[in-house]
Amino acid sequence: MAKKNNKTEDQFAQVEGALTKTEQFIEDNQDKLVKIVGAFVAVACLFLGYQNFYLEPMEKEAQTEMFNAEIYFAKDSFNLAINGDNQYLGFLDIADDYSSTKAGKLANYYAGLSYLYLKEYESAIEYLEDFESDDIILSSLAIGCIGDAYMELGEQDLALDYFEDAANNSDNDFTAPRFLMKQATVHELQENYDAALELYNIINDDYRSSREGQNVAKYIARAENR
Repeated sequence: MAKKNNKTEDQFAQVEGALTKTEQFIEDNQDKLVKIVGAFVAVACLFLGYQNFYLEPMEKEAQTEMFNAEIYFAKDSFNLAINGDNQYLGFLDIADDYSSTKAGKLANYYAGLSYLYLKEYESAIEYLEDFESDDIILSSLAIGCIGDAYMELGEQDLALDYFEDAANNSDNDFTAPRFLMKQATVHELQENYDAALELYNIINDDYRSSREGQNVAKYIARAENR
């Protein structure tokens, strides 16, 4: 029993000693600790201020400008969508002036698509490459559209690389079979029917419920007969 009491007393002594050392450390370094805590508080305040008083108003402003540009885009008025009218900005200025906002980043995507429709393929590639998003559908579509632009420029091998990246970017029933089909199309143009057939079979096996999967049987038959 005495040994147990001694052990308990030793443990209390160790804890007490540790607390004393901690208190002494805090006392010796009080000024430094206050400055460190103050620095953390200042950084947190700056971040909150940036978010609440700068970034959020910028985001709302950018979304207002985007709304009008998107209307022009929906009406196929791509020049106005890109360059704006005399009242509202177009996608190019939104992407430049509001680059730190989500709307500003999305403007790159819309600008790239607009240039694609206008058959200005190099400009389309430039803006689509500048687009970044955590949205797997949009990011996959952007990569695939770069492939479309390279196809129009006659760069089939580059297009094939981008279609492959777009298909691999997200395993979903919308973008993956879409860009697998585009890869297969390029392979057929290059008379590489075995590679095309392999991709058609992947669509048939893994994405049968997709739009491409519902029609892929005829492409399989065609590739098998080449």
